[in-house]
Amino acid sequence: MKVINTKIRDLFIFEPKVFDDDRGYFFESYNKKTLDSLLEKEYTFVQDNESKSSYGVIRGLHYQLGPFSQAKLIRVVQGKVYDVAVDLRKNSPTFLDWVGVELSAENKRQFLIPKGFAHGFSVLSETAIFQYKCDEYYHPEAEAGVIYNDSSLNIDWKIKAEDIKTSPKDLLLPKLEGAKMNF
Repeated sequence: MKVINTKIRDLFIFEPKVFDDDRGYFFESYNKKTLDSLLEKEYTFVQDNESKSSYGVIRGLHYQLGPFSQAKLIRVVQGKVYDVAVDLRKNSPTFLDWVGVELSAENKRQFLIPKGFAHGFSVLSETAIFQYKCDEYYHPEAEAGVIYNDSSLNIDWKIKAEDIKTSPKDLLLPKLEGAKMNF
């Protein structure tokens, strides 16, 4: 597995070794021992989530407050998304910086997002099936977020404004200046 560093410490992109032949392909999508040795840090994932969305959907920017914050290992099994992680760790030199990466069934890339980040994605294909592992269970009382179109972040979601679809709940998320953060 190839590890790609991003401009933000602890935020990584993984490219698995894919074995293709005339029957199809095979790759190891997760191996705890390999991941831990590559990162020199241990993650213990306890929950897997999956969503299906159509073109133009933006989900996010979501996170859970401490002590229930989550690290996530993300991949796309069908379609293509633009995945974004925003550093909300107040003592980080990259506080409020963000990284976006295209994840697709074709490129098979994965995105490791540590605790202390807001996360969201936009769907660039007709549909996308999105999967991610979490190292903490979902706690509704710890749910928090930042509205996807906060101008101080200036995220280009790769979707025309007139094509954007988001949930009523996500439209109520605050801008950064009013968001709860405790990382």
